[in-house]
Amino acid sequence: MKLLPFLLAGAAFAASSLTAQAEVRFGVMNESYPPFFAKDAAGQWQGWEIDLMNAVCEEMKETCSIVELSWDGLIPALQSEKFDVIWSSMSQTAERSKIIDFTDKYYNTPSTLIGPKDQKPGATPDDVREKTIGIQVSTIQSDYYKKYFADVAEQKTYQTLDEAFQDLAAGRIDYVFGDSLALDAFLKSDGGQECCAKMGDVADDKDILGAGVSGGLRKEDTQLKAKLNAAIAAVRTSGNYDAITKKYFDFDIYGAK
Repeated sequence: MKLLPFLLAGAAFAASSLTAQAEVRFGVMNESYPPFFAKDAAGQWQGWEIDLMNAVCEEMKETCSIVELSWDGLIPALQSEKFDVIWSSMSQTAERSKIIDFTDKYYNTPSTLIGPKDQKPGATPDDVREKTIGIQVSTIQSDYYKKYFADVAEQKTYQTLDEAFQDLAAGRIDYVFGDSLALDAFLKSDGGQECCAKMGDVADDKDILGAGVSGGLRKEDTQLKAKLNAAIAAVRTSGNYDAITKKYFDFDIYGAK
């Protein structure tokens, strides 16, 4: 009987220790996606999305960590609780929302085609007729291709955009189709400046291209969703969002309100 208070106290201490050590785990694609996320020479993650993650975690007063996975493994890994939130430039779409939930958006940019400099600009089905388009697997651009381009152009899929960029520069494909900011980063690189140019933004289709990039969550994690939404809003109203953005972009990437 004399041991009971000690055991209860020990259990309470253990529980408080576990609570103190709890962290929010952010799932990030394990390939560079500049300027949003990439590893530096020391192997540390950096980029706009990482800076925003740190600001959001500071607002939530939470310890946060990064879990790396392949792009097409992010949603299955979230569902199997290998981490808590997808934070990897994932657009909120109607199809994905059937499976997982999303935070409020934290940026929104158009989808774009890039191609060789001597290619005629344009991003309509007629412009890409009988061409080959490089697209990363399991992306909104892949879904867009199926609806608008599949009848007129061939698709070549890649695990990473870097692989698609290499084939475009080598002349093995005619276009790369992806998010405008990721493609713009390639166009500004030495290799991109030498070979390629922007062909144009595709016509918007919110059912496919979504309502903006958001954090992906398990549907039952309503408390974490509320905390993340409050933190995203606080980072924006404090001016910290704009300060982070100015480090990487010379324009507003949040998109229409």
